[in-house]
Amino acid sequence: MIKELVHDEEFLAKPSQPATAEDAQIAQDLVDTLESIKDECAGLAANMIGELKDIIVFYDAERPVVMYNPKIKWFSSPYTAEEGCMSLERETTVKRFKRIKVAYQVLEDGVLVDKERSYRDWIAEVIQHEIDHCKGILV
Repeated sequence: MIKELVHDEEFLAKPSQPATAEDAQIAQDLVDTLESIKDECAGLAANMIGELKDIIVFYDAERPVVMYNPKIKWFSSPYTAEEGCMSLERETTVKRFKRIKVAYQVLEDGVLVDKERSYRDWIAEVIQHEIDHCKGILV
């Protein structure tokens, strides 16, 4: 279901809780919402649709990818970026890393399964932005 984006900074500043397999509908709502605004948005975190769960979604090769409980395990090549945010409707200068390795979970047959993958460049930046949202970091 497509959800309205949250703009309340007090809510967005709250850290999210770990996600479980029972949060599959939240993940689907994230995908539906991202699909509805894909021309202006590269990724979303669950708190942006009113859910304090560690779930993010972003585009990789033109398809939405859902990560439950993402954590950056390794990073390199820092740089400064100007980022916008659909929830905050402003641009902010932030430190990002060109290359990252992310540990996360995916839902397979009703069970969360551990995964790990490396990303770089634009997708890495989007993932870092959404993980910040899960931590309650306003960007």
